[in-house]
Amino acid sequence: MTEFALRSEAFAHGDEIPRRHTCEGEDVSPALAWSDPPAQTRALALIVDDPDAPRGTFTHWVAWDIDLLGSGLGEGESARSEGRNDFGMAGWSGPCPPPGHGAHRYFFRLHALDAEVRVGFRAGRRELERAIAGHVLATAELIGRYER
Repeated sequence: MTEFALRSEAFAHGDEIPRRHTCEGEDVSPALAWSDPPAQTRALALIVDDPDAPRGTFTHWVAWDIDLLGSGLGEGESARSEGRNDFGMAGWSGPCPPPGHGAHRYFFRLHALDAEVRVGFRAGRRELERAIAGHVLATAELIGRYER
């Protein structure tokens, strides 16, 4: 049996996220690719966060309604539906830890779901997490680091 996996051509698991994908660069989302979602998967949802933020976990990207027929999102490509991140914007906002705060970890979690996601336009992380609760078949995770 194969394992649901998430990877990026921009950085390997545990490595530094290139400046291009951060607030100090072009701030474009990295390309993401996934493989082997469970056969029962009906939807995909993505949450990217920084658990090392000074005031608690900070959300950088909330996305759902991701094309099941595809195997990834290209660099800078949006998902069909994207919610509010903790910058107050829809879509990707890259790593931007406080200068001198040390390296932060960025968790990219792609959830394979047994049902379509039902949330309103520009929903936030909490709304998405409530909507997917009880529907997660598997989660693929990729971790990157960044320091300013």
